[in-house]
Amino acid sequence: MGFLALILALLIEQGRPLPADNLAHRALGELAGLLRGATNAGERRHGAVGWGVLVAGALLLVGLLDWLLGLIHPVAVLCLHVAVLYYTVGFRQFSHPFTEIQLFLASGDVEAARRTLQEWLRREDPGFDAADASVVEICRLTIANALVASHRHVFGPLFWYVLLPGPIGPVIYRLAEMLARRWSDADDDYGRFAQTAYRVIDWLPIRMTTAGFAITGSFEDAVYAWRGALAAGTGDDQRALLLAAGGGALGLRIADPALEARWAQDTMQGYEPQGGEPGIDGLRSAVGLVWRSVVLWVSLYAMLTIATWLGR
Repeated sequence: MGFLALILALLIEQGRPLPADNLAHRALGELAGLLRGATNAGERRHGAVGWGVLVAGALLLVGLLDWLLGLIHPVAVLCLHVAVLYYTVGFRQFSHPFTEIQLFLASGDVEAARRTLQEWLRREDPGFDAADASVVEICRLTIANALVASHRHVFGPLFWYVLLPGPIGPVIYRLAEMLARRWSDADDDYGRFAQTAYRVIDWLPIRMTTAGFAITGSFEDAVYAWRGALAAGTGDDQRALLLAAGGGALGLRIADPALEARWAQDTMQGYEPQGGEPGIDGLRSAVGLVWRSVVLWVSLYAMLTIATWLGR
């Protein structure tokens, strides 16, 4: 049932994309804000309480629905799985600005590409300014943000959907990611627990995503860049690991230049960041890398499902 639900959810999402500012995500965001206001007393433990209340409440609701629908009919359970995956897994939740930037650059409208990139990145960094960004910088930031978004919107929740029973896996992942992002601007310790919880939950999925990029891209370059990032002591910076290996898989330098300079300074003798400067062709290569990784992991999930059926 799980594999069928995933395929149906992806097909529905391709035909009817979920808007980024949809009702469910907006409601959860408002609930997170209300909960933070009600429990924030400036200490980490209060953040842990707020995180636990929201996540436990959501899991209880989804788990109860899964159990009740299972008493009715398996098709009802399938519909629940499809609905949960539709709201937690999907490309179209982040691919629209990427496509727009790609089209603007192809037509030579660099200023429009800057505006789109700025609107996109300001969702997480309100102070981001792309007014003076060069074409190389636009492409670098676009590819980097697209790889991170593909992990958060596709590979991360998919990993937990396969690992945990029922629809609770992607719910846990997306809630943890949302709370870490929304509560990261706290001036006190309230948001620290949410950030730590997300790092723990994302520790294994992001390494699986990174491995997928390496397998479906330039394997040797991806592993070389990955080792360099680890040797430089950025093993706890999961975004840095993803961009290091993703850039290596693409043969492009998409990590922050200051971070690359640190890797070159702090790692083993002779290490140098590999790859060329990203351009418009790099945008197309990034799309191909993500889709090949999707095919890889969906195929592995299909084989796992078939093996489970045959083993019964």
